[in-house]
Amino acid sequence: MTTPLRLGIAGLGTVGVGVVKIVQQHADLLEKRAGRPVVITAVSARSKDKDRGVDLSKYAWETDPVQLAQRDDVDVFVEVMGGHEGPAKDATAAAIEAGKDVVSANKALLAIHGQSLAEAAETAGRVIRFEAAVAGGIPVVKALTEGLAANEISRVIGVMNGSCNYILTRMESAGLSYEAVFDEANNLGYLEADPELDVGGIDAGHKLALLASIAFGTQVDFDAVELEGIGAVTIEDIHQAADMGYKIKLLGVAQMTGRGLEQRMSPCLVPDTSPLGQLEGGTNMVVLEGDAVSQVVLRGPGAGEGPTASAVMGDVMDIARGIRISTFGQPANTLRKARAARAAIPAPYYLRLQLLDKPGALAKVAHALGEAGISIDRMRQYGHLDTAAPVLIVTHKTTRAALEEALEAFHTTGVVSGDPVAIRIEEL
Repeated sequence: MTTPLRLGIAGLGTVGVGVVKIVQQHADLLEKRAGRPVVITAVSARSKDKDRGVDLSKYAWETDPVQLAQRDDVDVFVEVMGGHEGPAKDATAAAIEAGKDVVSANKALLAIHGQSLAEAAETAGRVIRFEAAVAGGIPVVKALTEGLAANEISRVIGVMNGSCNYILTRMESAGLSYEAVFDEANNLGYLEADPELDVGGIDAGHKLALLASIAFGTQVDFDAVELEGIGAVTIEDIHQAADMGYKIKLLGVAQMTGRGLEQRMSPCLVPDTSPLGQLEGGTNMVVLEGDAVSQVVLRGPGAGEGPTASAVMGDVMDIARGIRISTFGQPANTLRKARAARAAIPAPYYLRLQLLDKPGALAKVAHALGEAGISIDRMRQYGHLDTAAPVLIVTHKTTRAALEEALEAFHTTGVVSGDPVAIRIEEL
């Protein structure tokens, strides 16, 4: 009889329970496709008595995930607890030391400690797979490490947080404020326990850092990701961007430039006719651009029990089949440390400012832009609000440095009220 692949699952929340369901419901299918049985031998979670809607009685129970990782009857340690320190980190390290392969859904752990864990695993002859950590059910890690392995990747761009995409599309469709939709999403359970992980771009930034490492052969460096959340986006921005043919998305972009590796997660405008512009609700989309393949668009559910558990099991099946790939697509000791670079590639920008009702106000703003070397592509002025009127400007391509010079100059004109909003327009 073929030796089964034995799983130890640490964490029995939404994803862990989803993995249990797949193994229980599709045992025959998994065995046929893997060429060997895939079974669960032990599990671990904080509470043994909690009703999780699945039968766990046949599995050994460990309160301590480190003990689970060290069990002799576990071949693959499945880490779906979350958190970049504490039990998740300790148990993953213990699994590698004990000679286990690791399948993880933990984006934070790998974005922060991925290099050291990958080096430890590869030194021990083990693998770490993490498809479920990035974009839920979309097989983007597999696409980069396998399907597009012969390509020199030029850019990775995408919507990598479904909660933010839900908020932004809901604001537009319902005409609601950011605050109203944030509360709605929170009440529906769409946001993390700490919502800033979602709306602040941190969750998506972790995912971008992991993809950038694979795409460009660099050590994962979350600290180098420029982060800006969606909290400053107003319903006025959404309506006015739509009026000019754009949608606002929390967009992750990673690309290698002459100055170094650019990684940023921030609100951007994209053409409403583009694949990203048409992305609605909690769906994720990642666009990969390579020299041989040109452009590949991957779209699918970015979170949830089924999609994320599916991604976990995809990695488990690879291990069961004997497919062993370096954590970040090439040996960890060959990954180079990239020089971090801010967004230097010129792009058009969307500007929204409140212009005071004073003679020559528009001329002063145009002069400030001109002094910074920025030309205006389009400009619209909307109805007055008390003593000020909202003015919308779309610039021609410019650098972030030039834009910041112009924004600073606006404060000295005496005709701009409050802080202008500046959002990059990403071309696809």
